[in-house]
Amino acid sequence: MALQIELLPAFKDNYIFLIHDQSSEKTAVVDPGDAYVVMKALKAKNWSLDVILVTHHHLDHIGGNLKLIEEFGCQVIGFEADSTRIPGITHLVSEGQTISFGKSKAYTLEVPGHTRGHIAYWFKKDLALFCGDTLFAMGCGRLFEGSAKQMWTSLEKLSQLPPNTRVYCAHEYTQANGQFALKIEAENKDLQKRMENVTQLRRANKPSLPSTIDLELKTNPFLRTTSPEIRKNLNLNESKNWQVFAEIRRLKDQF
Repeated sequence: MALQIELLPAFKDNYIFLIHDQSSEKTAVVDPGDAYVVMKALKAKNWSLDVILVTHHHLDHIGGNLKLIEEFGCQVIGFEADSTRIPGITHLVSEGQTISFGKSKAYTLEVPGHTRGHIAYWFKKDLALFCGDTLFAMGCGRLFEGSAKQMWTSLEKLSQLPPNTRVYCAHEYTQANGQFALKIEAENKDLQKRMENVTQLRRANKPSLPSTIDLELKTNPFLRTTSPEIRKNLNLNESKNWQVFAEIRRLKDQF
């Protein structure tokens, strides 16, 4: 694969992602909430910065934009309908557009719910998805600006990507998300096995990411609205999928 992807821990539990195309020597960063974390990593790699990819406008995702523009003169790509909330934006994109990056291409996917202007970047050839705060490992983002129906539609869209697509989400929430998942689907063997692995990784202070679409479909309760165990435990056997999702989100907010 052409892309080298580096995970940069930031703040309490954020991840910023550096994407380096080895053929062109171009580098992008996804959601640089902290410019200094990015600059330190770039210096260590002896890389410059060409592009900032923004998934949504929250400060922990865009806080480093202006400093990085000042330092590198890089482009900033973000959702056209949310452009007024993204500092330094230079290139506006919407659903289904293609971004060329070295020999790779990223497709933009509109995935509202966490915010009304959230997008994700899917590098199809490289099997890499950068989904911000829409899809988490065994979780999903809170509904700050969108509805449960919107978020469910967004998650359905992401769940239809190839199963071996690697999922790079923006927070290290996996262990807590898994603990909640076990509360409503305790008999899920895939979930039990995954939590054992996640516990070992976090004890070693290693990231639990990336995940994959396949692993999320097997273990993420927000994608498992057809699970008989979940539906029975929530007393929602006759409900629509988005309604089951809405109840799972409500319970997770109180967890």
